[in-house]
Amino acid sequence: MADCPEERYHIYHAEAEALSGNITLPLVQEVKPPTYVKLNERGGYLSQHVENYRLGGVVSFRSAYTQVAGNPDTKVDHGWNTLSTSVIEGLNVLDIVTADRIVAQISTDHPLVGYVPTVTFLGTRYENLRIAGHPVNLELNLDMLGAKPKDDAPYTTDPGFFQRVSAQREHIQSHQNVPSDISARYNRLPAIPNKEEPISCSLVKHAKGDFPGRSFGHAFDVPNFGKIYFATLTLKQSDFKTPTGSPRNTTITLNMIEMVMGCVGGGTLTGGGGKTNGTSYP
Repeated sequence: MADCPEERYHIYHAEAEALSGNITLPLVQEVKPPTYVKLNERGGYLSQHVENYRLGGVVSFRSAYTQVAGNPDTKVDHGWNTLSTSVIEGLNVLDIVTADRIVAQISTDHPLVGYVPTVTFLGTRYENLRIAGHPVNLELNLDMLGAKPKDDAPYTTDPGFFQRVSAQREHIQSHQNVPSDISARYNRLPAIPNKEEPISCSLVKHAKGDFPGRSFGHAFDVPNFGKIYFATLTLKQSDFKTPTGSPRNTTITLNMIEMVMGCVGGGTLTGGGGKTNGTSYP
């Protein structure tokens, strides 16, 4: 008698946080996430909300909330959906970086057959982002990952995605006098055969505005403040020991604003962070 096929199941993974980091100037303080949620591996829904957060005169926001959700898809022949959302409203960092609203949102759809999910960033955006009072217009490419690769292949080996990341890095390096720390961060891509090495890029397509300092793609160098990185996306795929040789794990990490401060303030701050990494068996 033939063995019955093992029933397919999914382990959910999603995290979201509004703000975290370490301040060294003008005060010394660890910034613990005021809102952080992590999804149970069985799925479900979690959310947190906080209002009127303030850390001295260094960083404040009017409100923030995070949510994560994981559920079977209601559409026919679809698998499992996962959502990670982080929202900050009324952000103010040293009266230099301000924004009315920052939204980081990742949604993944893991298939019933195969392992590589469809990934969307719909809803991700900046509203009234300013540096030193000057408006900053960031045009986002929410299709940076592109469509799910054919035949359940990894995103990390998809030629279209690789070409978009390469063009983004070439654009950064094409500027004159690129700061060494920005250049070092985006000076190399892993070889395509190396499927497991993480790839970092950005959802920012263009940056416009009469703000102080210079922009190198999504990386800004602001005099007397430091470096700011917008909409940084990191993709890592791993565990290729599946029946099809596809990656069982696809980890998507999105940080909407990362500040490496020096001079007026010191330390690092990351705001609007989300992460997903669901896994299907067998």
